[in-house]
Amino acid sequence: MNSLSYTEEELMACVMARLLRGLRHVAVGALSPLPASAALLAQALEPSLQVTILGSRKHLRFTDGGRELFDCAAQGRIDAFFLSGAQIDGQANINLVGVGDYEKPDRRFPGSFGSAYLYHLVPKVILFRQEHTPRIFVPQVDFISAAGVSAPNVYRPGGPQHLVTGRAEFAFSEGQFRLVSTHPGTDAAAVRAATGFEFESAASVPSTPAPAPEELMALRGKVRAAVSEIYPAFATRAFAAPKA
Repeated sequence: MNSLSYTEEELMACVMARLLRGLRHVAVGALSPLPASAALLAQALEPSLQVTILGSRKHLRFTDGGRELFDCAAQGRIDAFFLSGAQIDGQANINLVGVGDYEKPDRRFPGSFGSAYLYHLVPKVILFRQEHTPRIFVPQVDFISAAGVSAPNVYRPGGPQHLVTGRAEFAFSEGQFRLVSTHPGTDAAAVRAATGFEFESAASVPSTPAPAPEELMALRGKVRAAVSEIYPAFATRAFAAPKA
C-alpha cells in the first residue's frame, strides 16, 4: 500500500482526530464510523484519551447505553462529541427530521434522539458530513433538530466549534463559520460554490495538511482493526489507498 496516497475518509479522520488533542473524554454516537475512526486515531496517538463509542463492546463502559451518556454530558464529563445532519445551515443548525413541509415532508429521517441535548452540554461539538453540496449545506434548514446558537439568557456550556467535510475544515464562533483550510484538490472558490450559506474566509486559505505517516499507520492498523468490530464494511472500504 502506498503510504503517500490516502482516501477521503482517512483525511477526514485525521482532521477530526487533530481536533481532539489534549482532551480527556470523547464520545461517539451510533452509526458514526468516521467519528469513531477519528476518536480511535486520537487515542492511538494519545493513549490517555478515553473513548466511548455507542454500539461497541470494547469501547463502551456503560451498561445502559445512551442514558448514561447523557448523564455524563450533564455532569461535564464529556469533552467532545460529533453531530451530523441531513441539512446544516450557516448558524450550525442541524436537521435530522425531514426535508420539505413538516406535515408532508418530501423525505423523512430517523429523528433527533439526543442531539439537541448533547449540543447544549458538550463543550466541543464537531460537525461532520462527507458530502459537501448545496443540498446538504443550505441557507436555512427545513427543521431545526438541534440549534447551533442560543439566546444570551439560555444556559449553554456546549455547542459547535468545528465542521469537517469532504472538501474543507471550518471553525465556528460568534454564530458564523470560518473557512480554516481546503482539502487537497479543491480551493476556496470551489468550496464556496458547493456551500449554500455564507461564511468568512481569509484572502488566502491554506491546504489541509495531508495525513502524516504515523497517522496512516495507526489508521490502517490498530484503528482499522478496532472499527471493524462495529463497522466492518466501512473499515474495509475506508482504510485502503485509492487505486492509481
